[in-house]
Amino acid sequence: MTVKILAFAGSLRKDSYNKKLAKIIAKSAEKAGAEVTLVELNDYPMPLFNEDDESKDGIHPNALKFKQLMNESDGFLIASPEYNGAYSGVLKNIVDWASRQADGEGMLESFKGKYATLFATSPGAFGGLRGLNHLRILLSGIGTTVTADQVAIPKAQDAITDDGQLASEKRQASVDRITKNLVDTLAKLKA
Repeated sequence: MTVKILAFAGSLRKDSYNKKLAKIIAKSAEKAGAEVTLVELNDYPMPLFNEDDESKDGIHPNALKFKQLMNESDGFLIASPEYNGAYSGVLKNIVDWASRQADGEGMLESFKGKYATLFATSPGAFGGLRGLNHLRILLSGIGTTVTADQVAIPKAQDAITDDGQLASEKRQASVDRITKNLVDTLAKLKA
């Protein structure tokens, strides 16, 4: 059975380093044998989560579309920017909306039993590492198994080339190893 992975970056910025990284990790997972759906959160605009709005209008249609992608996936590859030591507001918002129980769904169905591997890059010296720690806690708390492997790439402006590749072969090998670990783990779970 084919492993299905949803890959995305927690950024809306057009030239986001993490969007570039999401493309790199998606290609790496495909190379490892996974069927990867790479999406941009810009394609799923939604208001800030507000339970009053949900009670009145239901789960936002774009949140339902994103939840469907999550539900069809075995795992996630997330490239998360670091905003002030944490993950981005847009990433938290998509998690909040996707955590809502749609008709016919179990509680937290989009997250429970899923596996995620986290990546980050930033111009700073820590490469987004502080934000990954917070994201790990968030996802683990709602039922997603977050793999121990993660990559935080510092100095993104130098680490990612103009044509969207990692400048370091050693770093690319690390990304390939980590994405393959996720694909292999998910394949074993599906067997």
